[in-house]
Amino acid sequence: MKTLFMQPPSFDGFDGGAGSRYQARREIRSFWYPTWLAQVAALVPGSKLIDAPPAGLQLEDVLPEAKTHDLLIMHTSTPSFPSDIRVARAFKEQNPKIMIGLVGAKVAVQPEESLKAAVGAIDFVARNEFDFTIKEIAEGRPLAEVDGISYFDASGAIVHNKDRAILEDMDQLPFVSPVYRDNLRIEDYFIGYLKHPYLSIYTGRGCRSHCTFCLWPQTVGGHRYRTRSVEHVVEEIRQARKDFPQVREFFFDDDTFTDDTERAEAIARELGKMGIVWSCNAKPNVPRKTLEVLKANGLRLLLVGYESGNQKILNNVRKGLKVEDARRFTKDCHELGLAIHGTFILGLPGETRETIRETIEYAKEINPHTIQVSLAAPYPGTLLHRQATENGWLDVQNAELLDEHGVQIAPLHYPHLSHKEIHDSLETFYREFYFRPSKIGAIVKEMITSPEMMVRRLREGVEFFGFLRERRKAG
Repeated sequence: MKTLFMQPPSFDGFDGGAGSRYQARREIRSFWYPTWLAQVAALVPGSKLIDAPPAGLQLEDVLPEAKTHDLLIMHTSTPSFPSDIRVARAFKEQNPKIMIGLVGAKVAVQPEESLKAAVGAIDFVARNEFDFTIKEIAEGRPLAEVDGISYFDASGAIVHNKDRAILEDMDQLPFVSPVYRDNLRIEDYFIGYLKHPYLSIYTGRGCRSHCTFCLWPQTVGGHRYRTRSVEHVVEEIRQARKDFPQVREFFFDDDTFTDDTERAEAIARELGKMGIVWSCNAKPNVPRKTLEVLKANGLRLLLVGYESGNQKILNNVRKGLKVEDARRFTKDCHELGLAIHGTFILGLPGETRETIRETIEYAKEINPHTIQVSLAAPYPGTLLHRQATENGWLDVQNAELLDEHGVQIAPLHYPHLSHKEIHDSLETFYREFYFRPSKIGAIVKEMITSPEMMVRRLREGVEFFGFLRERRKAG
């Protein structure tokens, strides 16, 4: 079947790829690669991938594709689902014969609810890992014979096929970088803390941690870290460097690339031989000896989930981390010259006015180069969502994750802490962290020493203050 993979048009600034913690407008306009869709597209010869938001494409720009394709696969999410269904309906109106399927965590954990909400717009949803599921459908296999999907049969009834077996041999997956090369403009993808242009790939799936709030391991990835071989990863980087000589940094978007320290060190040593600059996700507990090996072989930055500076909250969300270990790790990174982009979450179970203050002071103390502050988002399929529903932390009036402009709101509240207090604390966090003389001085120094960073930081500053204005409206 002639197949189109698409991340549909959405609100301005929507960043809903799998690499995004939450599908919302970010503080600074940023876009992750649509790696999950690209991975499937690599399995379907002759397919096309459209990532509408980074390319600035609207519905009228992509709608002509309806008449030239037999199968449309769209990545959806809880916040974008209503909008994505409208796009699907528009495609069906243009071509009633086109088969449409949705993939993503939303439909993986709510297949029946999703199908019922999209009657007449879609034909099926894919659950769990969907790579070979979609490949079989694109090859023309009848839906009744495809594992891992829920679909409408000829009578309109919903059928749930058996689950697809989890992929164990990750080297079966082809490289995604050729799909990027043939379908995307990599200059459209930028992240504030990564060099531009950057390239992002996965070297494995799953996360051994059991954080109650984290979407991907609890919905589509699982809690076993299944990895590609060192040789497979290195060969893709070698090929990608030829295809994209302009790339200044490679990013490994595995949930926790450093979980397997021996493998991480082995990959690093091969990248070091090629002179590659790279960054990755990490938990703040990587041993110093491993950090030394990674740094010596091209590692520039670590994206680190600290979440909170309060130990009780970390225990509540099953982070599996001690605050003191994170302090030690951060000190090691500073001493070794490794940059850190630290992420924090406000409003997790156990949060109080006092713990919010504790986390703000903690962030200033450990002083990552840059930060991202999120509001706790109880996605369906996560333990946090179940806890919030059972304990009355999530009510109907405040159950949305975003406002109509894509700005994240505070969906959780507690008897001692209101939605508004959690929402307003985010701006306080950002202002106190960035508006310190030492941090302002570091940013100014960075701008003075690099004309490129001067332009970039000025643009980001304008976007950041615009983001804060939008949040005040949402609050």
